[in-house]
Amino acid sequence: MLPSENRLRRRQDFATAVKRGRRAGRPLLVVHLSRAEETEGPADRNSDSSPHVAEGLPSARAGFVVSKAVGPAVVRNQVKRRLRHLVRSHLARLPAGSLIVVRALPSAGSATYAELEHDLAAALRRLLKEPSGSTPTGAGR
Repeated sequence: MLPSENRLRRRQDFATAVKRGRRAGRPLLVVHLSRAEETEGPADRNSDSSPHVAEGLPSARAGFVVSKAVGPAVVRNQVKRRLRHLVRSHLARLPAGSLIVVRALPSAGSATYAELEHDLAAALRRLLKEPSGSTPTGAGR
């Protein structure tokens, strides 16, 4: 289970992560990551209205979207439990104040824990790299 300070609950937070963040798609899931500098405007910084700020450093927060297309309720809940456990182990790697939304695709319902772990790790590796526009064309290949 994720600690309370690491959970996304508000619809606005989910929308911010999906609309303003970067996306990495994998066969089993799609991960949206919005870093703190992408989500906040100048008026949002150091706001006392956020309940998720501890000692000036907001923690990374995660939310999950598992639709009925994944399977019946038992399968959806199993996928959510697995994803919560996997994301919890990756939270330390995420920048402070970032928002992450993990959307399970229908194939996640029949996937093993190891397959979900592989896809999540690959998506996060891709998202935590520098934006593609910051390197010269052809560099690093």
